[in-house]
Amino acid sequence: MNPKKSEPYLSTYLHTKGRKLGLPIAGNFELTARCNFNCPMCYVHMTQEQVDAAGRELTAREWLGIARAARDRGMVFALLTGGEPLIRRDFFEIYEGMKDLGLLISVNTNGSLLQGRVLDRFLEAPPARFNISLYGGSNDTYSRMCGQPFYDRVRANIRALRQAGVEVSLNLSITPENQGDLERIYADAVDLNVNIRAASYMYPPIRINGGDYGHGHRLPPEEAAAQSVRWDKLRFTPEEFAQRARAMEALTVPREGCPLEDETGVRCRAGSTSFWMTWDGKMRPCGMMPGPTAYPLEVGFDAAWDAIRAETAKIRTPTQCASCPKKEVCSVCAAVCVTETGAFDRVPEYVCRMTDAVVRRTLEEGGLR
Repeated sequence: MNPKKSEPYLSTYLHTKGRKLGLPIAGNFELTARCNFNCPMCYVHMTQEQVDAAGRELTAREWLGIARAARDRGMVFALLTGGEPLIRRDFFEIYEGMKDLGLLISVNTNGSLLQGRVLDRFLEAPPARFNISLYGGSNDTYSRMCGQPFYDRVRANIRALRQAGVEVSLNLSITPENQGDLERIYADAVDLNVNIRAASYMYPPIRINGGDYGHGHRLPPEEAAAQSVRWDKLRFTPEEFAQRARAMEALTVPREGCPLEDETGVRCRAGSTSFWMTWDGKMRPCGMMPGPTAYPLEVGFDAAWDAIRAETAKIRTPTQCASCPKKEVCSVCAAVCVTETGAFDRVPEYVCRMTDAVVRRTLEEGGLR
């Protein structure tokens, strides 16, 4: 297993070209807000009754129409996500239809439904990659975290995929419920020979909590930092961790001069080479953001994409963040700012405290303090 696996060159190249040409290289398709898990930190999970009250899921035909228009505009990569996308009865109609369009497809899933005929169909025509969320190291942790004792099931499903040669990447959200399982989870990733990414920063789920900015189910910032450093010590060798500590030590020196204006814009791919489609048909730069929003089913894909690009280019993040010497190890971005504070240009205090604690702990445990 390579815990520091980098992005394929092809993806980096296409996104670089796409940024220059204004192309939507990657699309994220949130097929449903429904899920068979009930994780407390999730940014979008709803019951069928809640979905019915809030709107309606797009049909398979509508999803394929958007995907076709996006492909014609330049889209190469498609991510199918949720909620839990496999909960849709017509999932394979959407999945196979997008494959027929020639798209490189990845699937986000909790892994619990990858059994029986569902697994067989994927083995017949696998995606480019599965991104599977691993929520703990035991059935008990899964019960506390997800409401389902499905650790053994998910682990067996991952093993079945790996034995068939299917590409799998694991994602771990570190929360109060599973923070005691980190060593077991990492050992599972090694045993299954899969790449794993962990995050102890949890976005405030403003899409489902009524816009309660800055609040969510997560660890306090200093404890989130402690778990982040703990994870680093698992995935890095002692020499690599010491090197990381030395690199962070240099970040404690303040920068001179004023930040460049372009450093306060959206620096990731959201709204420049990628877009997010919500389960009810809204196009946004990122699934965590409450806006800007466009409606491709009403105005057409091209007009919606052009509007998202234009509005994203106007977003400005805090100048304090652009000039902060610790920004290279900080998780701050436009989505973080708006979900934490309600505005793109306000400093997210939680993230500042977490980053300060990550740097301090890394220096201490790296023998530099």
